[in-house]
Amino acid sequence: MSLSPVPTEPGEVGVEKGRGSRRRRRRRRDRRAGGRGLSAMLPNLLTTGNLAGGFYAIIKASQGDYDRACIALIFAGICDLLDGRVARLARSTSRFGSEYDSIADTVSFGVAPAILAFNAGAFYELGWTGWVMAFMYTACAALRLARFNVSPGRYRGRFEGLSSPTAAGMVLATVWFVVFLRESGISLGLPASIGAIGIAGLGLLMVSSIPYRSFKEVHLPGSYRSVVLTVIAFAVILSKPSVTLFLVGLVYVSSGPIEWIWRVRTGRALEEIESPEPQASTGEEKQGPPS
Repeated sequence: MSLSPVPTEPGEVGVEKGRGSRRRRRRRRDRRAGGRGLSAMLPNLLTTGNLAGGFYAIIKASQGDYDRACIALIFAGICDLLDGRVARLARSTSRFGSEYDSIADTVSFGVAPAILAFNAGAFYELGWTGWVMAFMYTACAALRLARFNVSPGRYRGRFEGLSSPTAAGMVLATVWFVVFLRESGISLGLPASIGAIGIAGLGLLMVSSIPYRSFKEVHLPGSYRSVVLTVIAFAVILSKPSVTLFLVGLVYVSSGPIEWIWRVRTGRALEEIESPEPQASTGEEKQGPPS
């Protein structure tokens, strides 16, 4: 005795096929949504790493461990450099990411360097004046970040004012350089007021309108000579970073005012951006719109 299949109406077959295709499409959408969720989370995780590096630098600077504080700031800078690029590659830029990145930058490049300079430079010897000088740097960094959110710059390929990560890099490079001199038996014997004036000067450069090269539009040719020169440059910097980073930072920080004075005297103007608009994350300080 054989069993024959239960006859199925043609309409029922079509309904089953339709349900199966809908389920497959739903599974594909869920997989894509899961991928987008992970890609959207990664930039914020990097921003959190930036914030953690700044927080750790504050703790170590307060404890007098300046080497680890400087390394933590370098880690924060690397995270800040990557979060915007990852957000753009993943197409997950957002207003939330932008605001979160600004808060993290204020801690890592505004508060942490000021505390590092205050302790390493013995600003406490100046009493109230030392506190005010260090706070001036923090306030200027916060103002610099807020201005960058609404107006990234007037000139093509230039930052308006010294960027906050660069200013923080100059602080840690100076601390490293002074430590190197002390370990080499060289005592400068500079008063704390010199360091306080220097940190306040960096703050004023951040809120100034002096254009600084951003190097975003620099495209190195992929020739063998360019690769060799790049490798040599990195080798020189890594050979004695406590000295080379300080010299490179000093040259760059000085380049803005020097070029500005030269343009004023020669009458040469920079190319202005016709309609400056808030930009997406640039790797300087932002992760997403409005940059």
